[in-house]
Amino acid sequence: MPGDGSAEPLLELRAVMARLRAECPWKAEQTHRSLVRYLLEETHETIEAVDRLAAGEPGAVEHLREELGDLLLQVYFHAAVAAEAGGFDIDDVARGITDKMVRRNPHVFGDETGQVGQAGQVQDAAAVNERWQQIKAAEKAHRTTPDEGVPPGLPALLYADKVLDRLHRAGREVDLDPASADLGERLLALVEEARADGLDPEQALRDAVRRRT
Repeated sequence: MPGDGSAEPLLELRAVMARLRAECPWKAEQTHRSLVRYLLEETHETIEAVDRLAAGEPGAVEHLREELGDLLLQVYFHAAVAAEAGGFDIDDVARGITDKMVRRNPHVFGDETGQVGQAGQVQDAAAVNERWQQIKAAEKAHRTTPDEGVPPGLPALLYADKVLDRLHRAGREVDLDPASADLGERLLALVEEARADGLDPEQALRDAVRRRT
C-alpha cells in the first residue's frame, strides 16, 4: 500500500504519484507548464539548503534531505504527466540519464572500444571535465551559436559564464575591458576573471552576499 513504507522507496513514490494524479483534483489538473513555478521554487530552496550546509548551520543536513525530496517529487510529477499523455515515464527518464552518464564517463565505464580512460590511466578532474565537454560538444554538433541550448532564464552570471565557455571552446576571441564605462561589460569582464581563476562567479557572489546578511 502506498505510503506504508513497505515498498522500495522509489517504487513507492511512483505509486503515490500515480494515486495522487488519479484521486487528487488539484494534482490531476496540473500540466508541465503549470508545474514550472514549483520546479523553480524547489530548485532555489535546494540551493539555499546547500548554502546552509556549506555554512555549517545546525540542521542543514536534514534540511537538504527534505529539499532534495521536494525536488525529486517534481521529477516524478513531470514524468507522471508525460506518461499519461503517452510520452515517457520515470523509467525512461532514469534510463536516459544512466545512458548519458555511461557515455560521457569513459574513464570509468570505458569508451566505444572498451578501453577505460587513456591507456588505463586514472585521469585528474580537469582531464575528466575536458573529456566530458568534448563528448558533449560532439553530441551537440548541430548547434550553430554559442548561446544555443543555454537557457536564457539562468541567473545572469551563470548565463554569462556558460556562454563565455562556449566562445572559448569555439576558439572565438573574447576581448573584454574591465575599465569599460559600460556596467555590463565590466560585469562580463569579472565573470571572465573568475573563469581564469577557476572560480564560479555565481557562487562567489552568493557567498559574498551571505557573509553580509
